[in-house]
Amino acid sequence: MSPIERIGVQWVAQSNTCEENSGMTMNVIGTGVGRTGTYSLKLALEQLGAGPCHHMEEVLQKMPVQVPLWSSALSGSPDWQAIYDGYASAVDWPTAGFFRELHAAYPSAKFVLTHRSPESWADSFGSTIFTLLSNRDDAPPEMTEWLEMCAGVIAKTGFPTGLDRDGLIDAFQAHNDAVRSTIPSDQLLVFQVREGWEPLCEFLGAEVPSGPFPRTNDRAEFWDRVSGKN
Repeated sequence: MSPIERIGVQWVAQSNTCEENSGMTMNVIGTGVGRTGTYSLKLALEQLGAGPCHHMEEVLQKMPVQVPLWSSALSGSPDWQAIYDGYASAVDWPTAGFFRELHAAYPSAKFVLTHRSPESWADSFGSTIFTLLSNRDDAPPEMTEWLEMCAGVIAKTGFPTGLDRDGLIDAFQAHNDAVRSTIPSDQLLVFQVREGWEPLCEFLGAEVPSGPFPRTNDRAEFWDRVSGKN
């Protein structure tokens, strides 16, 4: 059984098990694409009290609800209130692909652009998300809509299927430049997770925790997470 087939077997049993909260306001929005430390940022925001935080993991866990909502957003009919029902923050894809729309919808929110060196990002993306999407034709039926939505969102962000490493590097830089030109500087933190708590806490007006900044979701953890092991 291939990795993508195992993902389908394990997630189909889990996608209806998560409870949802409601009545929250979206306060912090991540504009960094996947593989820039977005899961670490999710954990950090929740530790600082800015959660629950939406992440692609939430889409995986709630596919019957989340996938149609994001597919509608891709078609130009977003329902942000429904998408983010129960969340106070959001990071990672699909969110990062809609930073322009979300800035218009949540003009008072704070935005965080996670980034890393373009070369290391391209290598990480290529060995994880790109590989997953490149093999989506082998996916079981219950995973097809999720994978097609992911491919659509990632293409919308500037990363269509077929880019080589140099093309990915250029597109990554273009996305980050677009975020910087769209979000006012006083609402935007440009951040690498290796910088730790201080820049994030100063930006959010939060006290710096005593423990270490979360560091998680390396390439092995990525495959465990999308297969439902974590």
